[in-house]
Amino acid sequence: MSEELKGKSEEELETTIAEAKKALEAKRREARAGTIAKIKELAASIGVTVTISESNVVPMKAGRGGKVPAKYRDPATGDVWSGRGVQPTWLRKKIEAGHSPEDFLLPEFKPQQAAA
Repeated sequence: MSEELKGKSEEELETTIAEAKKALEAKRREARAGTIAKIKELAASIGVTVTISESNVVPMKAGRGGKVPAKYRDPATGDVWSGRGVQPTWLRKKIEAGHSPEDFLLPEFKPQQAAA
């Protein structure tokens, strides 16, 4: 941490952070405007018209997606698994005992049987 920041109170640090965030956002807006201008200039140089709609700009959210529904269920315990990530112990033990993973598929994930 710089010496300048060490001497500031929490309130002063929060103010500094807020001001820095505003300055960063202004720089990003300026860079975006410059990039859009360059794109339009390049497009015009080859006879193409470009329309950039600001309403289509969607900020990306950090973090994980939504919860994945269960795909497998142990009928004895009700334990479930989505089929993603590490295979759970209950399913691994059932497979070692001779069962197939398909034996534990929920009905909506089982392949449809062809009519005879």
